[in-house]
Amino acid sequence: MAAPVERLHPVKLPPGLAPLTADQRYWRSFKSQQLVPTPHSSPVTHISFPSAPSNPLALTTGSADAFAVTSGARIQIFSSRTRRLLRAITRFGPDDHAHSGSIRRDGRVLIAGSDSGAIQAFDINSRAILKTWREHKQPVWVTKWCPQGDLTAAMSCSDDRTVRLWDLPSEESQWTGLGHGDYVRCGDFMPGQGSGNLLVSGSYDQTVRLWDSRAGPKAAMIFQHASTVESVLPMPGGTTLLAAVDNQINVLDLVAAKPLERLQNHQKTVTSLCLASNGTRVLSGALDGHVKVFETMNWSVVAGLKYSSPVLSLCVVGAGVSREDRHLAVGLHSGVMSIRTRLSGQQKVQAREKEKEIKALIEGTTEQLDRRKSKKRKKQERILRGKEFTGEGVDIVIDGNQRGKVRKGTLWEKALREGRYASALDLVITAQPHSKQNTLTLITALRHRSALRTALKGRNEEELEPILKWLNKIVKDPRHIKLISDVGLLILDLYAQHLGEAPIIDKLVKKLHTAVRSSAEYSQQAHSTLGMLDLLKAGE
Repeated sequence: MAAPVERLHPVKLPPGLAPLTADQRYWRSFKSQQLVPTPHSSPVTHISFPSAPSNPLALTTGSADAFAVTSGARIQIFSSRTRRLLRAITRFGPDDHAHSGSIRRDGRVLIAGSDSGAIQAFDINSRAILKTWREHKQPVWVTKWCPQGDLTAAMSCSDDRTVRLWDLPSEESQWTGLGHGDYVRCGDFMPGQGSGNLLVSGSYDQTVRLWDSRAGPKAAMIFQHASTVESVLPMPGGTTLLAAVDNQINVLDLVAAKPLERLQNHQKTVTSLCLASNGTRVLSGALDGHVKVFETMNWSVVAGLKYSSPVLSLCVVGAGVSREDRHLAVGLHSGVMSIRTRLSGQQKVQAREKEKEIKALIEGTTEQLDRRKSKKRKKQERILRGKEFTGEGVDIVIDGNQRGKVRKGTLWEKALREGRYASALDLVITAQPHSKQNTLTLITALRHRSALRTALKGRNEEELEPILKWLNKIVKDPRHIKLISDVGLLILDLYAQHLGEAPIIDKLVKKLHTAVRSSAEYSQQAHSTLGMLDLLKAGE
């Protein structure tokens, strides 16, 4: 019995010169950008999202699916599900400015500082003031809830050069850290056990200080830097700390008490740091309008985004119990907050269908789109027909085609099987739309059959012209240079004696010669650059 005729396996094209990495594809998937202007165009100075509660069931009973945006004299609370404004808290003085609005991890209470030095705790639902502390004598720039343990513990950092711990039921601070010599503009709780007692702060006195409230008012560890500290970010492990110093980020090892890395990827001052992807990525925003994404193993940049205004704050908003990255919220100096959303699952399918409908509406091809949808729906119904049938106790055997589904080949495949090599080459090159993969598959098959010369010889001017045009088009692609050079050399071998007889052929050959020389020069420059880079790398 004759064996079934199988179709040619398409040539697998190698990837391009600069393919997108997995991280670049991931961060480019944050689309559906929403630009939210703030009242009075006040700069967006802080964006915060509550940490995950220790009890995952709290997400179902609380209202922690929200993030707080601080700008001017108000704090706006947005839904992390719909990106809509839920409520705004404006209970600040007429000449006052709010700072560092942070939502507690149960989603019920918000704490914020102000230029007046007062710290206020608000009930999110009623917007009532639950507590006001006035121990700070200068503006309070940092207020944060303890991410673990006691729900009533909070911290603050102020321009009066102090760091304080607070307990919501108490009227006075529980502990005060002394030692900074200038404004304290950033701080946070350290993760891990005892996180309510371990704090870190950064100051304009060019120091980062680690505090233990159980050991008294003095810092347990001090890191001296070359410039003012704008932001600090503890890593989840509790042994590494990031500090934004001028236009660089210093990675500090708390166990060895020394710097590990210095990241110099921004051109202007770094203003904000945040974690993403469950602590495996770090995002930084700067006054140069760039947001950089760092991986936490080798601290190299894996992705980046550009904004039209200096970046003052940023936050990756999570969703669900696992806190998967859902939104990328970036606050700009221009008074606009940018929210990019990463769609997944059914949402991504719906967004893709909506884009197709809009494109068809613009191009006037809605009828063709409806026909394709109807055909696809009927096909899906045929596939699912009888899926729920459980049988009636009788075995039914259906003999199918053992050879499988017989597919009709294309015209050029049929010509190849029949030995009409020249006709197959003409069909695949002149096909509309043209397929580069099919052309390379056919030429590879002809070379394996030693039939490439047979397909190219004996051609007149009109038959040779499309082949030369195709060569000129693809010769600059280095991925196929070996195959293309074989075809080009064979054409020159067959038709060199006829050059000068047809002006169009002479013009195409000259153009091909110029393209080859240009590609050779680029290759030499690339090799020279590679040698310089190797020399620099060896010098390091």
